[in-house]
Amino acid sequence: MPEFRYESHDGLPEEESTIVDKGLGDFNDQAAPLHEVQALSCFVRDEAGHVIGGAIGRRWGQLCELQQLWVAASYRGNGLGVGLVQAFERHGIEKGCTSFYLETLSFQAPEFYKKLGYAVAFARSGYPHGIGKYHMVKELGGAETAA
Repeated sequence: MPEFRYESHDGLPEEESTIVDKGLGDFNDQAAPLHEVQALSCFVRDEAGHVIGGAIGRRWGQLCELQQLWVAASYRGNGLGVGLVQAFERHGIEKGCTSFYLETLSFQAPEFYKKLGYAVAFARSGYPHGIGKYHMVKELGGAETAA
C-alpha cells in the first residue's frame, strides 16, 4: 500500500487550491450540467453614475440565488435595498425563475428578507459571538411577479 502524507494549512496555497478546484469542477461537470448556471445582477447608481448598491446572484433552471446584496451606508434606509431585491427577482422571473433563495447571517438582514416574502427554511446556530445563519426561500409559483 502506498504511503500518503496529509498537510494542513492556515490559508489556501494557490497551486494546491487550483488542483482541488479543477478536480471538483471536472467531477461536478460530469454529474450535472453546471455550465447552465448563469450570473444575474442588478445595480443602482446615484445622479453622478456611481454604483451605490447591487444585488448579485445566479440562476439555474427555475431556481435563483441572491448571493450578495449591498447598499452604500450613506444611502441605506431609502428603500434601495428593497428596490434591488425586487429588480433582481423581476430579472429572474424574466429568465423563467419561480423559486428564489439566499443565505444571510443574523446580524445582516433576516428580518428585511422576511418583509419581502422570504421564509426561513433552515436556521443554524452555534457560530461565534451568538451569530446564526439562515437559508431563506421565496416561492413565486408560475403566475406571480415581484412587486
